Amino acid sequence: MINFVESEERRDLRAAVHQLGSKYGESYFYGAAARGAKTTELWDEAAKAGYLGVSIPEEYGGGGGDIGDLAAVVEELATAGCPLLLLVVSPAIVGTIIARSGTDEQKQRWLPGLASGESRYAFGITEPDAGSNSHQIVTRARRDGGDWVLSGRKTYISGVDEAGHVLVVARTEDARTGKLKPALFMVPTDAFVHQPIETGLVSPEKQFTLFFDDVRLPADALVGREDAGLDQLFAGLNPERIMAASQATGTARWALRKAVEYAKQREVWGAPIGTHQAIAHPLAQIHVEIEAARLLTQKAAALDAAGDLLAAGEAANMAKYAAGEVACKAVDQAIQTHGGNGLAVEYGLVQALANVRLSRIAPVSREMALNFIAQFSLKLPRSY
Repeated sequence: MINFVESEERRDLRAAVHQLGSKYGESYFYGAAARGAKTTELWDEAAKAGYLGVSIPEEYGGGGGDIGDLAAVVEELATAGCPLLLLVVSPAIVGTIIARSGTDEQKQRWLPGLASGESRYAFGITEPDAGSNSHQIVTRARRDGGDWVLSGRKTYISGVDEAGHVLVVARTEDARTGKLKPALFMVPTDAFVHQPIETGLVSPEKQFTLFFDDVRLPADALVGREDAGLDQLFAGLNPERIMAASQATGTARWALRKAVEYAKQREVWGAPIGTHQAIAHPLAQIHVEIEAARLLTQKAAALDAAGDLLAAGEAANMAKYAAGEVACKAVDQAIQTHGGNGLAVEYGLVQALANVRLSRIAPVSREMALNFIAQFSLKLPRSY
């Protein structure tokens, strides 16, 4: 049974994180992007307060919470105007996979630094010819004595310049059948070449293409079991979608707040523009859609924490779809509410326009989310 009322502890967490995020705000986030700087101060302060490791088990220095607690952190920072993309990747995807699938030694090695904020990890799955189709990944890892040798390429990988390691999805050959199967490897970022991808995103966190040219890795770079790669991978994809939904709903809340404030203050013909239904109704509709997306996200997080990964996958895809749609709608309507001022840099909305559009594309496109829902929720024939 899903509880739709958050605990007092999580509500307190939300309030504290929002207070921290508001201390920095969109001027800090977009200012760092404009200067080519990073959001190091915010990251370090969030880590010191224990927010980055809130979902990491206590025995590894974390808060011992679940993915819903981390989702609250992600959402509230985005609501304050600081949508930290690496939060979606480092503690949510990599942290979850290692905590659930890593060996005891790997947990001891990788999780404490993640919880303290001293270590940041990226996640490498997308390839030029295998964007949404993880079954067609061609990056290979082959055994060579006691080592692994990694070859291939990844693209649109976030935060590589800030990470010490990348959790890379590769394929290995089954010694018994000869078939290729997915496996996960922790790869140090100084072991391969990476190049930035020029995009229109206004963010301190950049995208990269990674080139693995016979990168030699020790045996223990393999995370968990070689024969359980797909299950381990999917264990990290539900949290990824939940975090993406949380960040999108946070951004939608941020944009709606700015639109409402402006609609109350801006006067035309002797009255605030918010008195006019042409302004008020679209904002009210967005508020409804935000709350619906937040409830779906909460449901997905609760199911994931309960270990019902199949049901969590369904809810996570629905949450990701709903949140991405309303985030784009909210930013667009906030700009429309501001009129010409919506395109002025000082109001902080135009910078978010390209960024929020990403929420309909990654980490899973809206079309692939709908494919999942059609197949698994509606039991329609598979279309791909």
